[in-house]
Amino acid sequence: MRSMRTWLACGLVVLGMVLAPAAHAEKRVALVVGNNDYRFVPKLQKAVNDARTMGDTLKQLGFNVMVAENLNRQQFSQTLLAFDNAVEPGDTAFFFYAGHGFEIAGQNFLLPTDVPAATEGQEELVRDASILADRIIERLQNKKARTSILVFDACRNNPFERSGTRAVAGGGGLAPLTQLPEGVFSVFSAGPRQTALDRLSNDDTNPNSVFTRTFAKELTQPGVNLVQVAQRTRRAVSELAETVRHKQIPVYFDQMVDDVFLNGMTKAPAAEKPAEPQQKLAALPPVSAPKIPPANEILNAPIAMFSRHNGGWTVTFSIADPTLGISWRMGDAGDFRETGFMDVLDPRTRKRMPNPSIQLPADAPAGTIQVRYVDASGEMQGPFPIRFEPEAALVRDQRKILDMTATSWLSFRDFNGLLVYYTHLMSYRCAIREVRIGIDTSVPDKVLNMPGCDMRDPIAIPSNATPYLKLPPATKFVSVELTYRDGSISEIKSFRR
Repeated sequence: MRSMRTWLACGLVVLGMVLAPAAHAEKRVALVVGNNDYRFVPKLQKAVNDARTMGDTLKQLGFNVMVAENLNRQQFSQTLLAFDNAVEPGDTAFFFYAGHGFEIAGQNFLLPTDVPAATEGQEELVRDASILADRIIERLQNKKARTSILVFDACRNNPFERSGTRAVAGGGGLAPLTQLPEGVFSVFSAGPRQTALDRLSNDDTNPNSVFTRTFAKELTQPGVNLVQVAQRTRRAVSELAETVRHKQIPVYFDQMVDDVFLNGMTKAPAAEKPAEPQQKLAALPPVSAPKIPPANEILNAPIAMFSRHNGGWTVTFSIADPTLGISWRMGDAGDFRETGFMDVLDPRTRKRMPNPSIQLPADAPAGTIQVRYVDASGEMQGPFPIRFEPEAALVRDQRKILDMTATSWLSFRDFNGLLVYYTHLMSYRCAIREVRIGIDTSVPDKVLNMPGCDMRDPIAIPSNATPYLKLPPATKFVSVELTYRDGSISEIKSFRR
């Protein structure tokens, strides 16, 4: 089926959320759905088990859980309506679905048990009989859920193939959910063109898929935020798959602004040392002792942007309040260092503007940056923790550059024939998993070889790399499609001579 593509990642987790701490007691509501017993397409074996496991996991995390199994289209709609009615403004809502899923023309659908067997050209039949995944997100947004978490462990294979196997069919791919609201976090149980494993071998008696058994376990770890849950799940699933020589690397999209903890934060550190003597903060105006906000209160917490360059990292803090000074330290111990001041006046304070940036060495390890600032009234605010993950920050930074400079991905040069250079893509390759190109075709059908990512010097192009292709002189255009490290896929760009 040309226009009906299977969800190759074999499972999608979309976690849309805002910061978990709330001023009032929030309610946690979950709907868990598992579909095994399909009537007209191949049945599944572990979807119901996966749903039950996730239901038990969510109950441990304080959710009121509704469990539904083997739903047809009408039952699915009625169950979603009941879930809708249970969610109130400010709630944390968690939706989990295990079963067949399918992508049609960029939209992802969850298949009820009575979905009809479709053939080529019957896309509308599948649409009408299924549940649009985006619509579930919209419904939770309309209900003003404070935190919306959606998990889709969907599609083991193309359910409309007659073989009934779990193998991925053809060259189709999962439609990435790139148009999610701000504060959304998404995880795929496997990367593009990968198959997610149900089991590791015939002797594997675990009732759950490799992804769900791992994800559920990591979700209950205390003091771990959802980014860490995704990273740990990715690492563990990848290692398990490698034991049977299978490639399965869960990927995630991180669009959250703040951390979310479903099983509590880590214990607070021991009581802080007495305030440092004033002379140690010579460049800052006299202030009172640092004021630490309560654990359940966030006072305009800064956010940070990380940018990698040849000399290391530039970290730029963004603070909503007017500030008279900014200081920072790496980790939970040691003296705070001032960022200094810029040669420009802040019109809000009529004083020199604090430098919002700091520098970290190229080999800086992962850690927590503690940031504090002096507000316009002279009060010290913070410290606020900002997590630094070098690999994730590099990928996010390079992805942003690639998106902003899409017109520079390729360039042409006539020199003893026609050369097409992809130096730009090679310079930011750490954000790219795969590059596909098409020569005089709008369908990229060839893989472009790229050197591996070197975290020590990520922008440098290896001396033995060839950043160009030699093409026939009659070539008119080249199409390009990028698969990013996070699993999302770019629009197809065409470059003409």
